[in-house]
Amino acid sequence: MNFNITIDEESYTLEVKDELMQELKSVHDEMDAEYDKGIQLGRYWIEAPTLEQRCQFTANKVVSAIHQENIRQFYITAAYILSKFPDLKRVTVSSDFEISDIDIEL
Repeated sequence: MNFNITIDEESYTLEVKDELMQELKSVHDEMDAEYDKGIQLGRYWIEAPTLEQRCQFTANKVVSAIHQENIRQFYITAAYILSKFPDLKRVTVSSDFEISDIDIEL
């Protein structure tokens, strides 16, 4: 599967193999358990985040991983989004917008 993300007009593609998706399942389950407690989405606390909100929150972590050149975190967070939206075409993030405006294109 390919994870495509555009951050302020700069595009990145990450190939995530099915084997890796399986290996990361327990990590993704842990992420979901944390998200079940609620997330801070921009200026708002979301007690019961939807699937889209969870992925917007995670996409923000993808951006951080890219900026920090943390390849491991890039794979973990990108794979999380792909596990929730296997038909994902692209995630678009703009620093001009709120985290809740992150676009997930299917």
